[in-house]
Amino acid sequence: MAMWIQAQQLQGDALHQMQALYGQHFPIEVRHYLAQWIESQLWDSVELDNPAEETKAKRLLDNLVAELQKKAQVQGGEDGFLLKIKLEALCCQVKTQQQKTSTYDRCPLELVRCIKHILQSEQRLVQEATNASSGSGSQAMDTLSQRHQQINQAFEELRLATQETENELRKLQQSQEYFIIQYQENMRIQAQLSSLSSLPPTERTQRETTLQSKRATVEAWLAREASTLQKYRLDLAEQHQKTLGLLRKQQTVILDEELIQWKRRQQLAGNGGPNEGGLDVLQSWCEKLADLIWQNRQQIRRCEHLTQQLPLPGPMVELLSKLNADITDIISALVTSTFIIEKQPPQVLKTQTKFAATVRLLVGGKLNVHMNPPQVKAVIVSEQQAKALLKNESTHSESSGEILNNNCVMEYHQATGTLSAHFRNMSLKRIKRSDRRGAESVTEEKFTVLFESQFSIGGNELVFHVKGRVPFIVPEKVLWPQLCEALDMKYKAEMHSGRGLSDDNLVFLAQKAFSSSHKRCAYEPTEEMCFAQESLPGRNFTFWQWFDGVVELMKKHLKPHWNDGAILGFVNKQQAQDMLMSKPNGTFLLRFSDSEIGGITIAWTPSFCERLVWNLLPYTTKDFSIRSLADRISDLNHLLYLYPDRPKDEVFAKYYTPPLSKAVDGYVKPQIKQVVPDAGATAFMDQTASPSVTHPNNFNVYPPM
Repeated sequence: MAMWIQAQQLQGDALHQMQALYGQHFPIEVRHYLAQWIESQLWDSVELDNPAEETKAKRLLDNLVAELQKKAQVQGGEDGFLLKIKLEALCCQVKTQQQKTSTYDRCPLELVRCIKHILQSEQRLVQEATNASSGSGSQAMDTLSQRHQQINQAFEELRLATQETENELRKLQQSQEYFIIQYQENMRIQAQLSSLSSLPPTERTQRETTLQSKRATVEAWLAREASTLQKYRLDLAEQHQKTLGLLRKQQTVILDEELIQWKRRQQLAGNGGPNEGGLDVLQSWCEKLADLIWQNRQQIRRCEHLTQQLPLPGPMVELLSKLNADITDIISALVTSTFIIEKQPPQVLKTQTKFAATVRLLVGGKLNVHMNPPQVKAVIVSEQQAKALLKNESTHSESSGEILNNNCVMEYHQATGTLSAHFRNMSLKRIKRSDRRGAESVTEEKFTVLFESQFSIGGNELVFHVKGRVPFIVPEKVLWPQLCEALDMKYKAEMHSGRGLSDDNLVFLAQKAFSSSHKRCAYEPTEEMCFAQESLPGRNFTFWQWFDGVVELMKKHLKPHWNDGAILGFVNKQQAQDMLMSKPNGTFLLRFSDSEIGGITIAWTPSFCERLVWNLLPYTTKDFSIRSLADRISDLNHLLYLYPDRPKDEVFAKYYTPPLSKAVDGYVKPQIKQVVPDAGATAFMDQTASPSVTHPNNFNVYPPM
């Protein structure tokens, strides 16, 4: 309800935008009377692209109607009677909307989509208003607000320019219509003069003098007016040229800056960055552009018609032909650029595995494309084919594989005003790979899913063949700082935490990544990362396999401990020794294994040995599926303090498994517990000595269960 209270305090354009979210599809009264209930529901838990979620959606909407009915029943008094009637009417209205297939083609999922859209839009409007009024927003928000304000000002300038040319066009049309009337009058006078030969000479002379005088006056006016009309036409063409310049400039800002930035955010979101954000604002801009471009195009077409209706000497035909070609190019660029992939397919596709994607046309509703819904087809092409398409070197989309369920009709969602195609059950049946030579691996060969469609606007006046290509360019080499940023972003996203990779962690990773014998250990900002696929020294796995194993282990089993700061992780064996040697006996730390993919080990200083650091055999996902890390640490009485000096129970106790209850039905449930051999069984231990102590052998211990 807190958000609804804030939404009601919006003012000006923001308030109008909020009010425009509601209507017959979802009455604003329902939002008002059920504000608290609506905001407490888990609308985001419904996967709108999954038909199996319809049951969940129906349960939500049935509960909404029940809440409205409950609200109606508790009303009392004179005012309450009227409110009760109103609420009962709203119940009927919501029920009716669920049954209107013309409004919600897949009820009740479409109504859930509508409510989610409303809540997200409200949140955005409230956030923007808060940032604007508080004055304490970040510099980025200030810049964003200024940029949006400039775009809106440009739209107002375009609206006024378009209105001005419309007014001038009407004046031109009226002037031309009057000119044609006078021209026809002149033709009538000429006809009368031609018919005078049948009259008596006296009468003919008198009538001829009068008609010739009148004809001279009309012809003089026609000559002057023809010159004026030609000037009007040239002035109007010049105004249209200026408007087209403004349209191009605005379109460049929206498509080449704002939309490209959204695509970049989408790319980063796929690698762990923040969510790319909604497309509502972008769609509203694109729709305004489409509307203004179409209005100007219609004006130019009307100018052409007027020119054809009354040909006059001059360059107008060529000017209008160029204007028409230019405006068509502008609208073509807008339509083809706003056919976008709203929900990207997975970055890694496996054969015989279902995946989903969504494509959207941001100007579909404004240009009435949905009146004849286009079909979208998905094909998979190689990286080389995609590059050729991107450079317009090839128009033929030859497939590099076979995708099942790869055709989908675009659907118009009236509540949100979006035209999109939801591919819910695509599956890669097979893939054709090129001949690989040398050390190239399968994973180095890249493919992209290409979406293509064809549709028309303006009653088949313009036909477009559009392709939604992969918007991301993957470089072969990157600078180390860029890779650091990507690794940190991915790690934080997987951990769902603000605690990412520290500078020390990144130094550790750089040392591991550049540790090949034929490469120098260099990772300055100018150093390009190109170590690619070779295995780490003395190991049968690569840096990437090792890092991916760490991420998988952490996100499946150890995420809370990382977020608590309990896991140092990126520390090698020698560093662990140096850190622990000066600490009291029983001090331990957790570090990622160098020898095991997806392994983590405990290094500690035992109480029964002086100046020694011991390491347990690494734990893996399999181990933690049997007994958790916290319980394993609890089991080991040798472990007393988490490095540098925190009592272990202070850090891990909240994650311990509670003690088992008493026997049930006469049975006592057995308990699994980790045991490490005592000091006498040192042959089972991995002993890492200090520099002053030497040991002939190293042994590993796997904690017995």
